[in-house]
Amino acid sequence: MTEYDIVIIGGGPAGLAAADSARKAGIESILILERDPYLGGILNQCIHNGFGLHTFREELTGPEYAARYITMVEEENIACRRNTMVLGISTDHILTIINKDDGLTQIKAGAVILAMGCRERPRGALNLPGYRPAGIYSAGTAQRLMNIDGYEIGKEVVILGSGDIGLIMARRMTLEGANVKAVAEIMPYSGGLNRNIVQCLNDFHIPLKLSHTVVDIQGKERVTGVTLAAVDSFGKPVEGTEEHYTCDTLLLSVGLIPENELSKEAGIQMDESTGGPAVNDRLETNVRGIYACGNVLHVHDLVDYVSEEAAHAGACAAADVKKRKEASRGVLIPIKAKEGVRYTVPQSLNIEEMEDSVILRFRVSKPYKDRFISVYVDEERVSHVRKKVLLPGEMEQVIIKKEKINQVPKLKQIVVCTEEE
Repeated sequence: MTEYDIVIIGGGPAGLAAADSARKAGIESILILERDPYLGGILNQCIHNGFGLHTFREELTGPEYAARYITMVEEENIACRRNTMVLGISTDHILTIINKDDGLTQIKAGAVILAMGCRERPRGALNLPGYRPAGIYSAGTAQRLMNIDGYEIGKEVVILGSGDIGLIMARRMTLEGANVKAVAEIMPYSGGLNRNIVQCLNDFHIPLKLSHTVVDIQGKERVTGVTLAAVDSFGKPVEGTEEHYTCDTLLLSVGLIPENELSKEAGIQMDESTGGPAVNDRLETNVRGIYACGNVLHVHDLVDYVSEEAAHAGACAAADVKKRKEASRGVLIPIKAKEGVRYTVPQSLNIEEMEDSVILRFRVSKPYKDRFISVYVDEERVSHVRKKVLLPGEMEQVIIKKEKINQVPKLKQIVVCTEEE
């Protein structure tokens, strides 16, 4: 059985950043496992710009951003097995993998970093009415077909869901000559970044219909049209508000789901709010030596944050491998999301091993204006920051200082919440 100090599952932006960070931390024996024939993950089909402003201080396209990290990995001679599927992970870090060259084999890892990314929510999860004609795509699938495979998707388009990929595809298809007639969103607010609403919809005069959904799909062989209707506060269609749009294509941008089948089989505790593993401040799961980062942990809005988080996971995994000890991880202090905060990552802090400061990322459950983000250590408020606008589509973050934590004896919990004053 082949052994590595660190095995990383996924060769996308998270996996690449984690590998580079672990190597810089002094780990020589690293292996990246990637199911696609090339590294870079979803970035390879994201040919628009807007990446890298935080990480590289310049604006890059998705492939350019990925190329920076691929070059780092190649220069460090980090091993990578492409076209390789991971079939299972045991609690003692034995990975069962398969590819066409080696067949079915196993690998022993000192530490495992989960960086499998996420997948799109399919039509089957939406309970949409109508037949199953050609011309219905998830936004990510349409993006791949256009940007990598070079196919024309359609001429008249309606998009359901205002996630970032859907917004970007509205602009992309318009630039390719398609007529994007509307973007419908069942929520009373958009699920995408505000900059994407402006640059992808407003700049091209594409209407965004909030509190609307698809109530009918016409066509048997190919989509011929869809019917949109307004919804009430419970998400149910309102009679008499139906609008018909002729189209040959319907794109679905209705959410992303962290890819965690492997995580669940390994006995990793999951967080219902994020759909990803519950981790401590070192991004370690409840299974000792298994870490998670990137969109497999929680869906990010910016790839720069994915890279930053993954670099932290790589450094922590490297430190764990170096210690090679079975000592207790100490007491984990839970972090609770309350009063408008939907979730936090990490979900707990290891006081004994935490760094001088920890970045706590989270999303709010609905839009807010003139609201404060507060952090409580037991009953003491240690942070109170005013925000003019808080949106569910944009990730927020606060920094927790170790010195503040150490000042509270017998700490029981940390609370992150929003407050009016």
